[in-house]
Amino acid sequence: MTTTLQPWGNSQGIRLPKPLLKALALDAGTALSLELSPEQDAIVLRPVRKKSPVRGRHRIEDLAAAMPKNYKSAEFGWDAAGREVW
Repeated sequence: MTTTLQPWGNSQGIRLPKPLLKALALDAGTALSLELSPEQDAIVLRPVRKKSPVRGRHRIEDLAAAMPKNYKSAEFGWDAAGREVW
């Protein structure tokens, strides 16, 4: 698969073929990370995948990893405190 570098305003750009976009599950407007390969002979594009937060700040995976290894869950007895009818 080849493409051509073309002028795009004051810059240069390429168009990514539809089969490539489909294979990578990319849509127009997807944020991409752009970097030069260590050998400085290739451009590496990677989609920026945001980690899904839990309630806006924490990920469940991070919370579970932070639990002490010897953690034991316990049940609590919630007794009636007033005139509750269950």
